Amino acid sequence: MIKRLIILTIIFNCLCFSIANAQFSPSLQNYTLAEYKAGNQNWDISRATNGKVYVANSSGLLEYNALVWKLHQLPNKTTIRSVLTVDDIIYTGSYEEFGYWEKDDFGVLKYHSLSEDIHDKIAPNEEIWSIVKFKDKIIFRSFLNIYIYDYKRIVQLKSDSILISFSVIDDDLYVSTLNDGIFLLKENKLVPFYSNELLVGTKIISIDKYEDKLLLMTSLRGSFFLNKGKLIPTNFQINEAIKLHQLNDFSILKNGKMVFGTIKDGVFLTDHLGHLKFHVSKENGLLNNTVLGQSLDESDNLWLGLDNGVSSIELNNSNYFFNDVSGKLGAVYDVIKYKDVIYIGTNTGLFKLDANDKLEFVEGSQGQVWDLKIIGDELFCGHNEGTFLVDNDSFKQISNFTGGWAIKKVPERADTYIQGTYSGLVKFEKKNGAWTVKQFDKALIPSRFLVFENPHTAWVAHETKGVYKIRFDDDYETIQSVENYQKKGISSNYNIRVYNIKNNISFKTSEGWQKYEPILDSIVPYELLNEKLGKQSYIISEDDTNLFALKNNEGFINFKSFSNDEEQLVLSDDFLKNRYIIDYENVSRINDSVYALNLDNGFMMINSTRSSNSSLQKPKIEVVSAGGVPINLSKITNDEVRFNFNENITVELSSAKSLNYFFEYKISNTDNLWYKVDGDKVEFSSLKDGDYTISFRTRGNSGNISSTQDLHIDVLPPWYRDTFGFLLYALVAILIVILFYVMQNKKIAKEQRLIKIKYQKEQQKLLREKTLENEKQIVELKNESLQREIKLKSKQLANNAMALVKKNETLQEIKKDLMVNKEGFSNTYSFKKVLKKLDNSIVLKDEWEVFENNFSQVHDEFFQTLKAKHSKLTPKDLKICAYIKMNLSSKEIAPLMNISARGVETHRYRLKKKLDLDNDISVTDYLINLK
Repeated sequence: MIKRLIILTIIFNCLCFSIANAQFSPSLQNYTLAEYKAGNQNWDISRATNGKVYVANSSGLLEYNALVWKLHQLPNKTTIRSVLTVDDIIYTGSYEEFGYWEKDDFGVLKYHSLSEDIHDKIAPNEEIWSIVKFKDKIIFRSFLNIYIYDYKRIVQLKSDSILISFSVIDDDLYVSTLNDGIFLLKENKLVPFYSNELLVGTKIISIDKYEDKLLLMTSLRGSFFLNKGKLIPTNFQINEAIKLHQLNDFSILKNGKMVFGTIKDGVFLTDHLGHLKFHVSKENGLLNNTVLGQSLDESDNLWLGLDNGVSSIELNNSNYFFNDVSGKLGAVYDVIKYKDVIYIGTNTGLFKLDANDKLEFVEGSQGQVWDLKIIGDELFCGHNEGTFLVDNDSFKQISNFTGGWAIKKVPERADTYIQGTYSGLVKFEKKNGAWTVKQFDKALIPSRFLVFENPHTAWVAHETKGVYKIRFDDDYETIQSVENYQKKGISSNYNIRVYNIKNNISFKTSEGWQKYEPILDSIVPYELLNEKLGKQSYIISEDDTNLFALKNNEGFINFKSFSNDEEQLVLSDDFLKNRYIIDYENVSRINDSVYALNLDNGFMMINSTRSSNSSLQKPKIEVVSAGGVPINLSKITNDEVRFNFNENITVELSSAKSLNYFFEYKISNTDNLWYKVDGDKVEFSSLKDGDYTISFRTRGNSGNISSTQDLHIDVLPPWYRDTFGFLLYALVAILIVILFYVMQNKKIAKEQRLIKIKYQKEQQKLLREKTLENEKQIVELKNESLQREIKLKSKQLANNAMALVKKNETLQEIKKDLMVNKEGFSNTYSFKKVLKKLDNSIVLKDEWEVFENNFSQVHDEFFQTLKAKHSKLTPKDLKICAYIKMNLSSKEIAPLMNISARGVETHRYRLKKKLDLDNDISVTDYLINLK
């Protein structure tokens, strides 16, 4: 017994050692907490037929459309433990809750509870741990109960034992319990199927069909075959590993390969017989070693729900990776298969893989390895320290010229090779079974890229000084000439790569492809390669083969053939990013169909006979929102949606079955340019009114495109250019016309009223004018009458004055006569008395006052005006002015004044001075015209 245990222990240790060193793994994609932004633990996972992945997460339901993650939370925001997709419906189980999610008419995923109607039957703290579809039913399982949903009602089945797992095989549903064995679900009842003491207290993870028997997988006791009532342990190599690391989930691929998800050490992939093919764990790329749930999609891609993160593994991909577990490998520069052994040249030295894929270091090879090449039956290693021959564990130096970058065979010469090194060109020639090495004394420049144009002409590229044309002599003993082509058409002298492509010396520069034109002896643009390969792409494999590898500036590697315009294979950067050895990428051929791509800390094995899974799904319109509010998709007729003017339109897209892609769109009636969509949503704002056709397409990161999905939208015009606006304009126009009509009528009425008023005013004016004219005529008549009266009075006044003058003259003459006949009077007293009476009659004051009064009536305000203008005039002056006004002469005035005529002239002269008259103005004119 002890010996047997020792032997089993040795076998187990050897097996675990072998498993631990199986370092090849399929393509792996990890999704971290930072990407999906939810809880750490992902309890279950399921991929829908539409390609979307749904994950039962601690924070809710995660949805992944191969581009972005979304989190949907339950109303009570509890942890979701299980998930199953059936068509477009997602069933989930949670804490005291289960139900399904379905998109509403607006494209929004909504939760519908199934357990709320039987909530009183659910046990406290009960959780739904798994969901399966069986025939036309959906069945939910907790540790205590089974809930059967037939799309109409829920039926509860209780179990006396703890329920561990469901397994659907053909038309049977197997229910595994912890202590009571296996049951079958028949007509909503549990019917005993099989029980064995070996299974008591055992967690049966799954039951699957295996050939003509059943395969039982347990968490800690390995795997068993159940055949005709007998339980037989399998002899799978993987058994001990899954016992040790605790199996938690199990799947079988369509090709019979098996997938084991464990709690402690990630995922194991075996063949049909249980022999290990790959082991994927945290050591070689998996985010976490605890697999809580796994799911195989239609293409046998494996999705893993981990204790911390989500991962997907392309199990159907024939390409796989070698990842260094130890960390000793470093950056890989070349990979080659020699005598059935894979050799790996790195920056730390030369390594090889043994039969168990264990990494071994070739002693003595420490340092930078640049190039591995099989020449004849020997393996050359271009090294930082020189060039070495490699054979198994032997590492023999044959050249001490440092930096063996590239070695090329001389055309048409046997056993002669030229190598580009740090210090120029070195010749290798095999004579008598031994290699001779010689450095040429010319072209002592670092020569990483070297190609032959013909047997005696080669081209080399310098890192900073352009390209050189080298001519050798016939015996390859010396270099005849070194010609620099810096000034012969090369577009750039930096980082040039030189190739011989279909007998054309071709150059890849930062400006694109160029070639050497022998007739012109110049370097000219190579439009064929610019068009076929792309200006920013360069070859990273041997250039003398029909199938070559091409890397573009976006980080993708395409395998192309000059005999076929279609890409043979595309490697997406999603699996390779941050692992390239920039500017030293290299694809080396392992055999006719397998190539190796060098990476940091490993390499990728590529099967060129398998085309890449680069087909893209046409975009699907998931949600259309206007102003942030989803619209009812059922209202979309013929893919046409109507929006109000100035509304922000958001379209949410998905292409969940596509890989490594993004969306593009174009608006056909504005321009024909395609614009990249950031994520899965595109927003359109400030669209003018009108009809638009928006085309969407899926574009792969390598450049391939899908068919287009068109969305026809009609942006309604603003209200002021819409029917309502036009009606409003018409109403306003009618109102304006009516208002204009009313205002015009009012204006006409007003004008008529004004005309009438004007006419009346004119009539009144005419009447007034007529009246005034009549009054004027009356006044004129009165004036004429007054004038006549004045003339009459003036004449009377003049007559009076003349009478007075005559009277005075008569009295003067009488007085003179009396004076002459004075002696005739006897009585002196009587004489004097008569004289006195005469004097009194001559200067009668009352007569003057009468005269003045009459004069004032005739010449109204004459004296007032005269006094106002000439205040210094004396009464005597006024009298003489009145006489002058009456146009009396000095002779006529003299008797009235009782002075002589000369005295009147003298007085007139003084009066002119007082009136301040000019010499040419007479006193008579001035006073007559005075008013």
